[in-house]
Amino acid sequence: MLDRLTGLEVFARVAGLGSLSAAARALGMSQTMATKHMAALEERLGVKLLHRTTRKVALTEPGRHYLESVERILSDFSEAEASAAAERLDVSGTLRLNVPVSFGVREVAPLLADFARLHPHLTVDLGLSDRVVDLVEEGWDAAIRIGRLRGPDLMARRLAPCRLALAASPHYLAARGTPRRVADLAAHECLGYTLSPMLGADRWQFGPDGAVAVAISGSLRANNGDALVAAALAGQGIVYEPTFLLGDELRAGRLVQLRLDHPPSELPGVFAVHAMNRRPPAKVRALFDFLAERFGPTPPWDRDLD
Repeated sequence: MLDRLTGLEVFARVAGLGSLSAAARALGMSQTMATKHMAALEERLGVKLLHRTTRKVALTEPGRHYLESVERILSDFSEAEASAAAERLDVSGTLRLNVPVSFGVREVAPLLADFARLHPHLTVDLGLSDRVVDLVEEGWDAAIRIGRLRGPDLMARRLAPCRLALAASPHYLAARGTPRRVADLAAHECLGYTLSPMLGADRWQFGPDGAVAVAISGSLRANNGDALVAAALAGQGIVYEPTFLLGDELRAGRLVQLRLDHPPSELPGVFAVHAMNRRPPAKVRALFDFLAERFGPTPPWDRDLD
């Protein structure tokens, strides 16, 4: 089946140049192919668009009326292509970015003022949610994901490592003692994060590949890491969370990092993702470059931690 848009282009060139052969040369195709496109167009419309003689080609009356519509269509198409190309080249418009709640509030939102100064024609629409959103269905340009990525229809860029740490308040440790082994956690109040199987409400995993697991329990479980850190600061139990949540508290001594006989697992990292396509728009590339530079191989939340 011949491409309809190419058929319109052939017709417009024939009308402008007065010759099928000239139109074919201008479009880089054979005269035979140009003739096929014209024949298919006239057959589809059921009307004669051109008078053909051995010397020249002229428009019929229906052809003249149709040409006005075709020129508008081709002009609109060129404008649409130019607009799409400009969006890939210019950092402007609106960028819809979805980020997990705690990471967004702590690590992304404070950087957006600098990003806005670099790109004054861009507006960021920041959505905070711990739910794994569907970028295409829900209209997000990009998202930040932490841990293991799900979905084969995503392109991902690793922005930073994501370490885990085990911690408790000095008050809790003074009252309940300090665990030395992973097995000791079974006798402690452990504050479980319900959205992660690795740091879950009834089991925690340790070791580089998460192969060492221990059953845990406690008087609080939550679907938000900040809530668990607040509970740990209040002396309610031991928390097992990423260092972007714990770093400030550990540096200030409000929480104490616990070192057991097996090290904490490490999540695959912090990733920026966008829907699968050949090349993301300039606004998405600009954001990813900016965040990768700001986080770096040793992100701010890990600096000055042992």
